[in-house]
Amino acid sequence: MKNLELNNIFIASKIPSKKLMIILHGRGDSSEGFASLPSFLDIDEMNYLLLDAPFEYYTGYSWYPLPPNQLPGIEYSSKILASVLDELFEEEFNAEESFLFGFSQGSLLTFEFGSRYEKVLAGYIAVSGYIYDTDRLLREMNQNVKTSKWLCTHGTQDGVLPFETSKEQIITLQNGGFEVEFKSYEKDHSIDGEELAMISKWIKERSRL
Repeated sequence: MKNLELNNIFIASKIPSKKLMIILHGRGDSSEGFASLPSFLDIDEMNYLLLDAPFEYYTGYSWYPLPPNQLPGIEYSSKILASVLDELFEEEFNAEESFLFGFSQGSLLTFEFGSRYEKVLAGYIAVSGYIYDTDRLLREMNQNVKTSKWLCTHGTQDGVLPFETSKEQIITLQNGGFEVEFKSYEKDHSIDGEELAMISKWIKERSRL
């Protein structure tokens, strides 16, 4: 879509609607890396916006620097995402019918940005990521988001972002009253077919598709 602050790929729904899925890639990837995702999800009423992160990283892009200097980048990317989504939801799409999907670094932004964003979406999907600061997130999050629809998945064989870290962080959120569904898969730092089928079903059940 033109005039947005981030480069992007827009894939229109097969059946016209105001439903939108915003997709956030991982470190070193780009919007092109997720261009095939809509065909796997197979949701005719869903529009898709695949965003490029703001920082160049080798042949792709990054949402924030590597540890221990993540926070300034996370805050900068969150600010840009708020501006982009505000523009999208001003007239063209409905926030309450839309979803935020992130993988790896995009998963972290799904939590760090999505939980603080003033508008509540239909659902949030965070795949193979982690949370920067769970206690701070619980303090600063939009309280209206706590009981909305959240799904977090992670691979038990993930060699990039450890499974146990993700699981422990989700338990911390759950204990803080944040309703997040957590599912594990026997996979590495990737997305597999069984997982995508589950995500597609999860979205359809929560968007009345």
